[in-house]
Amino acid sequence: MADLFDTPPDPNAPAPEAPRPLADRIRPKTLGEVIGQEQVLGPDGPLGAMLAAGSLGSLILWGPPGVGKTTIARLLADASDRAFVQISAIFTGVPELRKVFEAAKLRRGQGRGTLLFVDEIHRFNKAQQDSFLPHMEDGTIMLVGATTENPSFELNAAVLSRAQVMVLERLDLADLERLAQRAEKALDRPLPLTGKAREALLEMADGDGRALLNLIEQVAAWKVTGTLDTDALSTRLMRRAAKYDKSGDEHYNLISALHKSVRGSDPDAALYWFARMLEGGEDPRYLARRFVRMAVEDIGLADPQAQTHALHAWEIYERIGSPEGELALAQTVIYLALAPKSNAGYVAYKGARAQAQKTGSEPPPKHILNAPTKLMSEQGYGAGYAYDHDAEDGFSGQNYFPDTMKRPVLYQPVERGFERELKKRVDWFAKLREQRKS
Repeated sequence: MADLFDTPPDPNAPAPEAPRPLADRIRPKTLGEVIGQEQVLGPDGPLGAMLAAGSLGSLILWGPPGVGKTTIARLLADASDRAFVQISAIFTGVPELRKVFEAAKLRRGQGRGTLLFVDEIHRFNKAQQDSFLPHMEDGTIMLVGATTENPSFELNAAVLSRAQVMVLERLDLADLERLAQRAEKALDRPLPLTGKAREALLEMADGDGRALLNLIEQVAAWKVTGTLDTDALSTRLMRRAAKYDKSGDEHYNLISALHKSVRGSDPDAALYWFARMLEGGEDPRYLARRFVRMAVEDIGLADPQAQTHALHAWEIYERIGSPEGELALAQTVIYLALAPKSNAGYVAYKGARAQAQKTGSEPPPKHILNAPTKLMSEQGYGAGYAYDHDAEDGFSGQNYFPDTMKRPVLYQPVERGFERELKKRVDWFAKLREQRKS
């Protein structure tokens, strides 16, 4: 029960200010305060040049989370004296879009433009993306879309043709350190961390500025005496999960890095990207399938055992599962990276397909056709066929291509691995073929 002599609250007293997240408290006030992205915002960067020339147009900001896409859009609205309107493609439907466009038209009639910031713009479907076009073209809105996905795959060509794509990069450790110093200034105290622990904290953020500020807020809230070392920090904080979307752009970037590292005969790099994908939650079965493809496409007959090795590792994984089965896949990564490389079989196959498309329905030469009926014999089917086993060296040298087709050279083995032996055979048969002509 309240004391009868308590002083009643003053109804005219200002309400206490609600606590603000650290990220909001240190949000940049000008584009010059944005940390990182100098390649875009600097005087020689595309955005810097557009602002200097007063020719700012619609933009797509493409980059990973926590690199400043929303902040840059807000500051662009201030720099161009436009109203800032923010929507998310996740929560906005057609009725809401109509209201946004109508409000922008009213502002335009009053002499003020609108910068419409669309977060996760890649989540809009084609019809929704198309709805922006007339309002972009007549100047009702300046569209600034933010996406973590590759715009080339996710956005309509019509939208991309009316907007410039700006690529924002993950923050490096130097950028994150500057951000940490700015946070310490706002907090008015240093973080209670040793030098090594501070480095570990920056690495935990994984290039995401917003994630770093969230981590710093947690550390600043601890009641500690002295400084925390790396072990103490690790027991209190969990490393941020690696950015990885099994169906998104990062998936394709990492599998490309893995495949090219194997092709480039670098087992250490290949193992690293293999581990990165596993840490991101990739299905090991997908990687097993890709290893078989690498063996077929990039090693081929230079090491015929590579395909068997890849298939066997896949079978081992299916039988014993994770984590032991992943060791078999890791050994396959090493084997494939160190195997001799050849795409001669792949090139020959593509060449054969191209020849097949070009020559259409050309029939085989009659001498290699069977003649099961009298009529077919009378038509010359099988006439003059030389049975190779009857030749002294087991090689007749006959032509097996259509009569009207010039003999192509499709398979050209390399001087590596087992294909070195196959090349000797190819050259030997080519020599015999020339001898049989004379």
